Amino acid sequence: MPTDVHQHIWPREFIALLRARTAPPRLDGWTLHLPGEPPYAVDPTDHDVAARAELARADGLGLALVSLSSPLGIEYLPPEEAAPLLAAFHDGALELPTPFGVWASACLSAPEPDPEALRRELARGCAGLQLPATALLDAAGWARCAPLLDAAAASDKPLLVHPGAAPAAPEGAPAWWPAMVPYLQQMHASWFAFRAFGRDRHPRLRVCFAALAGLAPLHGERLVARGGGRDRGRVDRDAFYETSSYGTRAVDALVRAVGIDVIVSGSDRPYADPVIPDLGAEAAVHALRTTNPARLLGPTRGARP
Repeated sequence: MPTDVHQHIWPREFIALLRARTAPPRLDGWTLHLPGEPPYAVDPTDHDVAARAELARADGLGLALVSLSSPLGIEYLPPEEAAPLLAAFHDGALELPTPFGVWASACLSAPEPDPEALRRELARGCAGLQLPATALLDAAGWARCAPLLDAAAASDKPLLVHPGAAPAAPEGAPAWWPAMVPYLQQMHASWFAFRAFGRDRHPRLRVCFAALAGLAPLHGERLVARGGGRDRGRVDRDAFYETSSYGTRAVDALVRAVGIDVIVSGSDRPYADPVIPDLGAEAAVHALRTTNPARLLGPTRGARP
């Protein structure tokens, strides 16, 4: 079943709640306002369910997993503000037609995470847990999220690490600045924090880093030079890397660093178009789109009960 592990669609009720807000994140018509980014003109067709389903079928997908847009910052809103938005997203996304599945999200602003709420969403059919990279930048972040990660692992469900909200861009920064600087810095830091603090605590957890983890695995030689290379040469077969916004050169470089078995196809649609890298063999494309996502997602492969 060809799979795209990283897409976004906003369900109707979720859109209505964003429009009802008076502070970011909010929608003014179809203009999105976020604290750290310039106003963004949303294309309504990007969230037209019928059109997106047809697009997924045209891409040859048997499964397209949608997730909450973590750069919106909803996970960190006060619980009374986050709860209705998370419920609207989960309810609407779980009602999407074939070929869509959904990642679950969690409120991170409460004094303690709520693993029982996550277990309910996973039992309803969510493929796994998505967390913003900003929640996993250091030992304290991995420790605080441990109850959620334990719940995911106990349910044999993976974790998707996605860029989180961006800080305010420098004055005069171009529109692409958040996607190229803070988003990738977050992914880079969360990957190294996973190596340093996360994996030992969660040895059975399957983890997927969006955007090739900001290309962090390519720094292996420097890691060795700085004394952190005790595991050099050992590939973590349960740590996966999703390809959104990258093409042949970056994917090929990461394959050389971690092997092809842990690279999975993702597009970040509608914010980027799918790219199928030219790795010189049809078997490589099959691995990225079918074999590797199946191993990431486990036996249920994102299917709903």
